[in-house]
Amino acid sequence: MTMKLKIPPALVFLFFGSCMYLLDLWLPVGEFDFFGRKWLLWVLTGMAILVTGIALLQFARAGTSIDPRNPDKSKVLVTSGIYNYTRNPMYLSLLLLLLAWGLYLGNAFNTLLAALFVAYMNRFQIVPEEEFLEKEFGQLFRSYCMAVRRWF
Repeated sequence: MTMKLKIPPALVFLFFGSCMYLLDLWLPVGEFDFFGRKWLLWVLTGMAILVTGIALLQFARAGTSIDPRNPDKSKVLVTSGIYNYTRNPMYLSLLLLLLAWGLYLGNAFNTLLAALFVAYMNRFQIVPEEEFLEKEFGQLFRSYCMAVRRWF
């Protein structure tokens, strides 16, 4: 079974990042700056890289697929390590990068686009993935969902 929607999450991320850039370019209000903004930007970026690295390493060790468009290639339900804290660390990393990008651009309205990214990913990527994983792994996946939050 492949996902109904075949837009790779990386392209969705690039789309929202581009929209954030255009919003910052064209919207004459919402600019901000604060002490430590650049440090926070780098902290978020570092966290995103770390979380993604750990998640990819765990998938590689488990011998399962990282392609979210083909969940049928998932052989193992990874529930330990970083997956003890978030069911979607790779999507969380994309969100952290969008938030860092928003800090770099310095327009407060970009947080709305980051929130729309979360809404889009929930509806069109995560829910279909979770429906498949529930069919594939049954009670094990349902118990996991009860114990671990979707994002953080």
